[in-house]
Amino acid sequence: MSHVMILSMLVFFGLTVPIAISIGLAAMGGVAIAGLPWLVIAQQMYAALDKFPLAAIPFFILAGNLMEAGGISERLVDFAKSLVGGVQGGLAMACVITCMIFAAVAGSSVATTFAVGAILIPAMVRHGYPAPFAASLQATAAELGVIIPPSIPMILFAVSTDTSTGELFIAGVLPGMLIATALMAYVWFYARRHGYGRQDGQQRLAVWPSLRRAWLALLMPVIILGGIYGGVFTPTEASVVAVVYALVVGMLVYRRISVRGLSVTLHRSAISTAAIMFIIANAGVFGFLLNRAGVPDALGHWLAEIFTNRASFLLGVNAALFLIGMFIETSAAIVVLAPLLLPVAVGFGVDPVHFGVVMVINLALGMITPPFGVNLFAAGSIAKLSLEHLIRPLLPFVAVVLACLMVITYVPDISLWLRDVVYR
Repeated sequence: MSHVMILSMLVFFGLTVPIAISIGLAAMGGVAIAGLPWLVIAQQMYAALDKFPLAAIPFFILAGNLMEAGGISERLVDFAKSLVGGVQGGLAMACVITCMIFAAVAGSSVATTFAVGAILIPAMVRHGYPAPFAASLQATAAELGVIIPPSIPMILFAVSTDTSTGELFIAGVLPGMLIATALMAYVWFYARRHGYGRQDGQQRLAVWPSLRRAWLALLMPVIILGGIYGGVFTPTEASVVAVVYALVVGMLVYRRISVRGLSVTLHRSAISTAAIMFIIANAGVFGFLLNRAGVPDALGHWLAEIFTNRASFLLGVNAALFLIGMFIETSAAIVVLAPLLLPVAVGFGVDPVHFGVVMVINLALGMITPPFGVNLFAAGSIAKLSLEHLIRPLLPFVAVVLACLMVITYVPDISLWLRDVVYR
C-alpha cells in the first residue's frame, strides 16, 4: 500500500497536479487499497487540523499582510538604510537587515519577499545593481522569514512531531542571524568587487529621524518575541497580538489601511491560509496511512543500516532534504517527512529541536531553488524577470546558505545554546 501511495504521489507531482491534491489523491488510493471506510479521510483531515498551535498560522499570515499594507515594511526599509546605507553595498545589506526584522513578525518568506522586495528591488536597480542580482538577493534574504521566529514551518514541525513551538522559535534566532551576517558579508564583497553601490548613501535618512519614523514598527517584534519568551502569552496568542498591533498601527497611526484595503488584505490572507491548511489536512490522511503501514519503523531500520553514525546520517538527510525541497512545497514536506525522520534522528542522538531547525532551513532552500522556488518566482515577478535570468546570480547565495547550514548542522550549540538559556 505505502509503495503505491508514494509512487502515485510522485507521478501526480510529475504531472504538475497541485501539491495538496496530489497528496490527497494518493491518500485516497491508499484508503481504497487498505479497504478502509471512506469516512477515515474526513476523520483524519479533521484530526490533522484540530490542533491549537495551527491557529497561529492564519494570524501570522494576516499580520504580515497588514504590515505590508500599513506601511510598516516601508519604515523598516528606511531604518535599515539609515544603518548601513552609507557603506558601499549598503542598500543590498539593508535588504537583508529589513528581511530579518520583518521576519520577526511575519513568519512567511513569501510575504517578506513581496513586502520588502516591492520597495528594495526597484531601489537597488535605480542605484545600478543588476536586476537579476537584486531579485536573487531578495528571494534569498526573504528565506529568513521561516528561520527567525515566528516561523510557520516551525509551527508545522512542532505540531507534526509534538515538539515545543517556543523552543523551536528561540532555536532559530542565532542560525537566522548567522545566515543574515553571511549574506551581508557576501553582498558587501560583491559590491566592492564589481563597483556597485557607491551612491547607496543618497536620499537616506539619518539614524535618529528614521528611528523616530520606524519606532512603532520596530516595537512590534519586541512585543511579540518578548511576550512569548517572557511568558506573557503563547506563540499562538502572540499571533493574535501581532494582528491587533499591525491593524491599529496601520489604520489609526500610519493611516495607510482603508476599510476597502482591509477587505483586500483579509481576502489575500484567507486564500494563503486555505492553501496551507488544505495541504496539512491531506498530509494528515497520508501520514496516518503510512503510520498504519509501519513505514516509520521500516524507514528507521533502513536508515540505521545505511548510516553508522550521527555525522553521516545528518549529511545524508541534508542531501535528501535539499533535493526534496526543490520539488515539494515546504509545508507539505515538513508535515509528511518530519514524523518519519525525527524518531530516526533521535535514535542517532540528535536533539529534536536542533533537527527541526536543520530541517526547516534546508527545506527553506527549496523556496529559492527551481523548479518550485516560490520566493524566486515572487522576486522575479517584482523585477519583471523570467526564471532563467535569475539562476546564475542565485548560485552564490545558495552556496552561502548551504555553507551556513553545514555549520548549523554540525555545531548544535548555535541552535541550542539560546534555547538552553531560556528554557533550562
